Amino acid sequence: MRAVWLREFGPPSVLVAGEAPEPAGEVVIEVALANITFVETQVRAGRGPFPVKLPMIMGNGVGGTVDGRRVIASLGGSGGYAERVAVPAASLIDVPDGIALDDAVALLADGRTATMLAEAAAPQAGERVLILAAAGGVGTLLVQLARAAGATVVGAVGSDAKRAVVASLGGEGVRYEDLAGPFDVVFDGVGGEVARSAFALLGHETMQVLSMAMPDTVAVFATFDMSVVADALVAAALVAANVRFRAVAQRLRMWRGTPRR
Repeated sequence: MRAVWLREFGPPSVLVAGEAPEPAGEVVIEVALANITFVETQVRAGRGPFPVKLPMIMGNGVGGTVDGRRVIASLGGSGGYAERVAVPAASLIDVPDGIALDDAVALLADGRTATMLAEAAAPQAGERVLILAAAGGVGTLLVQLARAAGATVVGAVGSDAKRAVVASLGGEGVRYEDLAGPFDVVFDGVGGEVARSAFALLGHETMQVLSMAMPDTVAVFATFDMSVVADALVAAALVAANVRFRAVAQRLRMWRGTPRR
């Protein structure tokens, strides 16, 4: 079959089509679309957050068909830039009628991350929610999820054009330098000093959510006394250990009690 190989790091031109072995596995998807995430562009350029071994076929998510059934699936990190991929049957997600296959594939990575974060923080009607990088892939989805829950949403952005994006989704777009608390929930996909400044805007008895912008590398932590440093160290340690999202959320709730309820 044909596939797109990464044999050296560099600009997009280093991705070269070539032959690859047929995949073997429980179910084989005839690939119509492969998603491309920001992380994948960094990996291709040699600046990825994790090491990879070359040559490789990139692509962590695909959409296509299995015996005429429209499906999407995640692949565990690679293999998606190919005509066919093999996956466990349990990993298939059916695409409902009325949803275009390309839309479903586009939601596969960021949609999963945003949904898990929103489920963990559970923003409520009457709460004030801050979303950093609100005009990005995960951010735009979080704006909509928080608004659907009835929360008031402030989206932190870096330009007036991005403020308009947030406003179009029902939130208030605010430049980073103009943010003013308090907030009940903070979703962070930026990190560093930007995140620390945002967490300082949290009110009392609030939940903080730290996203490393990667599925399965997400930590959730609650604070009742603004002990941000201690909680951040716990979260960072869990992220470094690559503990899966739901286990992190459950354990931190056991340690610190049930937030806001």
